[in-house]
Order: sequence, then C-alpha cells, then structure tokens
Amino acid sequence: MKSSVAKALFNSHSYPEYRKIVSDLLSEGKSTGNEQSDALLHYSTLNEARLKRLDKTITVPVEISTKLKALESEYIWLVIAEGWCGDAAQILPILNKMAVESDKIDLRIVFRDLNDDVMNHFLTNGARAIPKLIIIDKVSGKVCNHWGPRPKGASDLIKNYKEQFGIVDEEAKTQLQMWYLHDKGLSTQNEVIDMMQKL
Repeated sequence: MKSSVAKALFNSHSYPEYRKIVSDLLSEGKSTGNEQSDALLHYSTLNEARLKRLDKTITVPVEISTKLKALESEYIWLVIAEGWCGDAAQILPILNKMAVESDKIDLRIVFRDLNDDVMNHFLTNGARAIPKLIIIDKVSGKVCNHWGPRPKGASDLIKNYKEQFGIVDEEAKTQLQMWYLHDKGLSTQNEVIDMMQKL
C-alpha cells in the first residue's frame, strides 16, 4: 500500500491546480476521468458552479480552527476525487478551507481513474466511492487513517433512500444536495477534526 500511496502523491495536485484542470477540461467540453458522456459533462458543469459558490461561502468555525492550529505533527491529506463527482464538489472546498487553517496540513488531490492502485486500497463496501480522504504522516509516510466518501448524515440519507426505493435516482441526488446545503460543511469538519485529534 505504501508504494501505491507514494505513487499517488507523485501524481497529485494542489487544490488550485485541481480546480484549473477541471475548469480547463470543461472549457473543452470534457469531464475528468476515463469515461466521457453528456451526463458526466452535465454533472461536471453543475459541480463547477458548486465549487465556486462553496469556495466563497464555506467557513471554518473558531473551535475547529483552534483544533487545527493545535496539531503537533505534519500531515498530508491526500484526496481521491473526480470533477463529475457531486460529493467531491461538496467536500473538497471544506477540506481546502480546513487545510488553509493549519500549517501542519498539506492538501493534495488525485484523480481516481488515473490512480487505480491507491483507489483499490481504499474501497467502500467494495466500491470505488469518492471522495476519499487519506491522512498520511508527512515524516514517516505512514497512512494514519482515512475518511469518506460522505459524512454520516449524508451516507444515512442515501442508504435509507436506497432501502426504500431500490435505486439512487435524480430525486435522491437532489435530496443529498439539499442536505449538504443545510449542513454548511459542519458535519465533514467535525468528523475529520475528531479523527485528526485521535491520531
């Protein structure tokens, strides 16, 4: 696993670099990833608007900022994502704002479809679900923990919807986006900082 993570880090991008790659592809009428389709392009376009909005509106509460600033060790937050992924569009701006609060966190992002090795080490119930945050000790290179693809409240919403209707359709996706909107990034921040404090 360590070599897969090292390889992914070599292929990784900063948050501004990731945003530029996704935007540049969109301007060419393309989405990230191995597959190209009208649906993925549509989701990527929606996500671009989401990212722009969240970059402006997401805030880190003082109590979480204080905990981030108090981290003693240095970490790399390696996130597996794709431009068409709605959950990634909701969560990456949150993780970026958190990383900015601490000089002990280096946020790096890799594209899932270009990094099979590392993705296959961090499956969720056997699926290549993203985004996936991998927390790495910067000095030793050891993987300390991982989080994702969604905060618990969002995961529960999708799980319950699937149990009731058997599929995740557009209505489920709409409900999920509304959940994220009302949550304002707080569940993700609380879950991630709780994990960081236990390292």
